[in-house]
Amino acid sequence: MKEVTLEIDGKVVRAKEGMTILQAAKEAGIEIPTLCYHEEMEPYGVCRICVVEIERGGRSRTVASCCYPVEEGLKVRTRTPKIERVRKTILELAAITAGEDVGGEVRALAFQYGANLSRFVSLGLVEPSKCILCGLCVRRCIEAQWDNAIDFVGRGVGRRVALMPGKEEACKTCSYCYRVCPTGRITSFGPNPPFSPP
Repeated sequence: MKEVTLEIDGKVVRAKEGMTILQAAKEAGIEIPTLCYHEEMEPYGVCRICVVEIERGGRSRTVASCCYPVEEGLKVRTRTPKIERVRKTILELAAITAGEDVGGEVRALAFQYGANLSRFVSLGLVEPSKCILCGLCVRRCIEAQWDNAIDFVGRGVGRRVALMPGKEEACKTCSYCYRVCPTGRITSFGPNPPFSPP
């Protein structure tokens, strides 16, 4: 397979064509935070915490590194003041649905980026549920069960993850979603599914 050469944080990196910036960075030992990404699943690009700045032909822009493919000569910066601000705001916005007492990776990243998890929660737009709607549990459920025991329901601020009617038995025998949740929302598995029916 053809290889391309790019630059990530000033380091020259060789990567196989078709890899994403996130994959190339990981192989080069450069850490980029993720929430909706899991190496065993297809990239989803919904949380945007893995955003990076890319520069090509003298022009720069921000992209989700989990979905953007490597390119010959691409210059990537993973930790600039602009990127730090974007990640901080993403975490503060995620707290609207997750709540201030969210745990897991979200809590750790909020501390790392100095995010104020109460900044938008105090507006009281929705009832916090410790869920950031990253979709990891839903996608994992589809892969593990092949019949969508859990899925998204509702729209806008009413959007949430719920157990589909008639799928309770499937949810009792599977714990895959528990293993991928980045917020601590899924605290149990087995006979007591953590999601309520829609």
